[in-house]
Amino acid sequence: MIKSLSGGLDIFLQPGEWYFGEGNTRVRTTLGSCVAIVLWHPVRRIGGMCLYMLPSRGRPSDEPLNGRYGDEALELLLNEIRQAGTRLQEYELKLFGGANMFSPETRRDDDVPSRNVAFARELLQRYRLRAVAESLGGVGYRQLIFDISTGDVWMRQGSGALNANEQA
Repeated sequence: MIKSLSGGLDIFLQPGEWYFGEGNTRVRTTLGSCVAIVLWHPVRRIGGMCLYMLPSRGRPSDEPLNGRYGDEALELLLNEIRQAGTRLQEYELKLFGGANMFSPETRRDDDVPSRNVAFARELLQRYRLRAVAESLGGVGYRQLIFDISTGDVWMRQGSGALNANEQA
């Protein structure tokens, strides 16, 4: 969802979505087990955020990129970075999310949050990047606001896990 701020934009990302832009723009999201990758260019004051749900799917070459998967979400941002005439290594990178949203008694065997966090760290190694800030794992949701004009990210983390009988 895109709303107008006075002189700028307010973007809300859902899982699998991404945004790249400049100027007076704030990108918001709420995270659970998903991971958000935030990239910001401190000289050009441009940047973006992607929000992936799963690490990878082994994309067939004839299918378009899908932001629900970590490797493809980052590739979508990389396409924007290239179009801006910049390189990934020029950006500050921040990582958030990958929380367990259920109590230990109801945790599922596939442990998506841990896989998402491990994949985020794998992407850092693959692209030889270092995160300047991160808040990964744990329990409970996170709410983020990324201000593209300054590179600041504000985060609020909810406490506690949900039981199978509780509703969010």
